[in-house]
Amino acid sequence: MYEIFLSIMSNKTKRVKILTAVELRKTISRLTSEIIKTVKNLDNLLLVGIPTRGIDLADVLEKEIFNKSGVRIRKGIIDPTFYRDDQSRVETRLLKATDIPAPIEKQEILLIDDVIYTGRTIRAAMDALYSWGRPQKVMLLVMVDRGHRELPIQPDFCGKIVPTSKNESISLCLKNVDNEEGVFLE
Repeated sequence: MYEIFLSIMSNKTKRVKILTAVELRKTISRLTSEIIKTVKNLDNLLLVGIPTRGIDLADVLEKEIFNKSGVRIRKGIIDPTFYRDDQSRVETRLLKATDIPAPIEKQEILLIDDVIYTGRTIRAAMDALYSWGRPQKVMLLVMVDRGHRELPIQPDFCGKIVPTSKNESISLCLKNVDNEEGVFLE
């Protein structure tokens, strides 16, 4: 608790480190082990990242799964922007090209996002995904679950549960993208 207090006091933007780089690596390692244990046939698994940090997290998980299992997992990207029911309430960003290795029938899909909040992004991503076909199974991995769900969507794999207020935000930072690593509450 004292560590969080010092972090808040030393940073005017009140950025609190939720996971250090070491803790983030350990969490990714744990999540990877859970995936390998849960998915019986890794050759049938497709990692699908949701922009923006879900794509980068999918890259990290793919490498970690390969290091632990020797199996090269296919990856894809799904941009749910046009499937959202709340477009007027979310901030705009550049669209990311959807890239789904077809066909997805009979595949186990692992949707990957950095943070789950209301569940609306995940619902939109599932709608977008089903426009590509009907997979055998869809699972969800998030690094942080911050609560405040508006839809009955829960992750199958979760790095950390961090209760937040609605005016706070959580950021996943990865070394290859942000030049720092960790999970931060702002």
